[in-house]
Amino acid sequence: MSASLPALAAIDFDGTLLRSDGTLSDRTVRAVRDVTEAGVRVMVVTGRPPRWLRPIADLLGNRGMAIAANGALVVDLATSEVLDSTHLDVATARTVVERLRAAFPTTTFGVERPNGFAHERGYPRGIRNSERMPQVRYADSVDELLAEPPVKILARVSDVDIDEAAATAISVLDGAASVYFSGSDLLEVAAAGVSKASTLARVTARWGIDAEAVVAFGDMPNDIPMLEWAGRAVAVANAHPTVRAVADEITASNDDDGVARVLERLV
Repeated sequence: MSASLPALAAIDFDGTLLRSDGTLSDRTVRAVRDVTEAGVRVMVVTGRPPRWLRPIADLLGNRGMAIAANGALVVDLATSEVLDSTHLDVATARTVVERLRAAFPTTTFGVERPNGFAHERGYPRGIRNSERMPQVRYADSVDELLAEPPVKILARVSDVDIDEAAATAISVLDGAASVYFSGSDLLEVAAAGVSKASTLARVTARWGIDAEAVVAFGDMPNDIPMLEWAGRAVAVANAHPTVRAVADEITASNDDDGVARVLERLV
């Protein structure tokens, strides 16, 4: 491997590698395979839960692992086995729901578990897939919603700017949990200290890879800790302004093969 190559490329998926129409371009697939063949480890670091990792596994040839649920899970792409998980304890999860409900009375909640998803019946239509996916279940009460420790709480907020909602959530939770967002109306809450960066640092340390040898790609504020940690940070052109502000480089958008353009230059 060339001395100029990074040891690892850590890449967010939705909005970064994946195009807006939900597809991966041939150019992107080819670029990922080329850098892999050149000796660069490629790891997708995503907010997605395990049940939504199939396109990532296909891209990476069903090899290696992915960091999922914003760092709460590490998943083996060959077997779909959860290799590592960090949960919110039930008491803290209840506090999160109570405080966010008080701050945003119309909020509806869902929870990610290693083996599936549960949500309140008021969770927005178009998001709710209980009828089609056996891993997704209704919860008729907070007790049922939090019947087991979640790896991530999802709070759908409406009629409020998501940046303002995140700032309010961080304030009212006061360090009890980590707060991120990756969409226009969705707050994502994990155990305190959990982030894409914290899990990526732990995984790469096992491999003897330093942060300086990592190039990271992202588009939303949940990617910021990872971008700040990595030796080289790349934002796609469609990234949130706060993400572009911390990046070392801004590439083309996710719809214009932004990640592929950078990967191609590496080899």
